[in-house]
Amino acid sequence: MWKRPPRWSGRPLCDATCGDTHMRTVIFANGDFRDLDEARELLRPEDCIIAVDGGTGHALAAGVVPHVIVGDLDSLSPLDRARAEAAGALTIAYPARKDETDLELALRHAADAGATSVIVLAALGGRLDQTVANLLLLALPELRGIDVSIVGGGETAFLIQEGESDVTISGRPGDTVSLIPLGGDAVGVTAEG
Repeated sequence: MWKRPPRWSGRPLCDATCGDTHMRTVIFANGDFRDLDEARELLRPEDCIIAVDGGTGHALAAGVVPHVIVGDLDSLSPLDRARAEAAGALTIAYPARKDETDLELALRHAADAGATSVIVLAALGGRLDQTVANLLLLALPELRGIDVSIVGGGETAFLIQEGESDVTISGRPGDTVSLIPLGGDAVGVTAEG
């Protein structure tokens, strides 16, 4: 019988921290990944890097070695796994038959490790079912209080949860902003600017 790997044990997830109370995590999923420059512009040396299964190849292509690889490893090439592990990556393997997607496991791992900010790359495009599932993961209860966004192709998606007020969305004149309610009507929403 399969046993879930232990939750984060309190040991450092990685050496990447930004100050004593902030840890920004960048997760490389295994979806479409067309813009290496976009990823490189987002990355900071102090980021904790998590690769979701075959997303390890995306991280390596962007010039970073993941601190942790999470997933059932069905799309991770043996060469990428060997390269990452030789450079110190920790691999947490799950069985293929599970209730969570690999990205969900990675997001939960980041939350358990104390991430305060998470950027997910390569989670959009390729497969509509995976794109929709990835966007809905933003509503995971474990992510409440964590600044999580999915970035790709010049677009950013994030969830504004009930109880949050005065959320600032940065952009430039001409940018498109859509506010889409999930699970019911959005009440009391106003926008300026």
